[in-house]
Amino acid sequence: MNQLTCLPQDAVLWGSNILADAVSRFGDYGIERPITFTVAPLNHLNETSLQPHIRQGVGVFTELPAHVPDVAVQLGLEACLRLGAKSIIALGGGSVLDAAKAVSYLHFQQTGRFLPIAALPTTLSGSEFSHYFGITETGGKVKFKRSYAIRETTPKVVVIDPILLLDTPRSLLLSSAIKGMDHAVEGMRKVRVDHPHAIMSASGLQRFFTVLERWPQALETRRAIDHGLVTSHDLLQLQLAAWQCYFSPASVIYGLSHRIGHILGGTFGLPHSMTSCITLAPVIRACAEFYGNKLDILSPATNGSAAEQLAERIDNLVVSLGLPNRIGSFDIDKSQLGKIAQLLKANYPNEVDDLGANASMKLELLLERLW
Repeated sequence: MNQLTCLPQDAVLWGSNILADAVSRFGDYGIERPITFTVAPLNHLNETSLQPHIRQGVGVFTELPAHVPDVAVQLGLEACLRLGAKSIIALGGGSVLDAAKAVSYLHFQQTGRFLPIAALPTTLSGSEFSHYFGITETGGKVKFKRSYAIRETTPKVVVIDPILLLDTPRSLLLSSAIKGMDHAVEGMRKVRVDHPHAIMSASGLQRFFTVLERWPQALETRRAIDHGLVTSHDLLQLQLAAWQCYFSPASVIYGLSHRIGHILGGTFGLPHSMTSCITLAPVIRACAEFYGNKLDILSPATNGSAAEQLAERIDNLVVSLGLPNRIGSFDIDKSQLGKIAQLLKANYPNEVDDLGANASMKLELLLERLW
């Protein structure tokens, strides 16, 4: 039996220069007495394009480090309770969205009521469309990013406007697009080619490639626009691609690329958006037999396997965009590969098994290649 599992999301609003009007309508979606979650680098965007249009806002909370450490989630909850917030507006990337979801969940545990969320994403990973979030537990001997799937934390309303991307640092913006591609590919893990995820993500993946394969070198987004090398329409296409690649998050179960990313990020501190740049193409190759001909819908093979052609195209894109594609590019000693393997086997055995026969040995070889 096929199944599409839908999430309780009321609306997605998109277009160029719609942000002010969309925010002024948040009350229609239960976004009342909102606290704004964001980060300091987005202060200008927040103060000029968001806060003037919020009705009955109660304050702004910015103590939101990457990877959503549990201590930051607790501080966010305390801010909501102290200010009497009845909802959250999340302006930022995946970590801000995850923090908002985590706080909403903890608020429910403490008060019996979830805080509805309005999402204004400034990256392209697609977290705003899902009920998934992670909290990095910091109290043990080893930090560990634990995953949650709580339907009620799905943002009630999402706003997509190119203005939200204009000042996102180049490396963060482009690497988050690779994370969006990861959702498209690994979303095929448990669905068939006639599933809405397959159909939508195939379109989203091609939107990503169409824009990113001609993306200019080195320039930040505003300068690229000033030079006529990127347009507002291009940015909107990237945002729509992220949505299409993550269109059915409750219907899919992600795989080894995501799980390696959780360990590299939550435990070892790699930027979350960067991890798919390292893992996605090699994992596609390593798990090609598991996916079989499912990847044909994402990358119709002209000669050779769809998996290899897709992996090569992603590899080439990561390199052309100047993004890191090796663990060794970051401050992790190679001796830690054994610990990464142990954490993966202990916490994500099903995903490791996607490697097929002798999965444990193949995992160690894969990590060596990722280094």
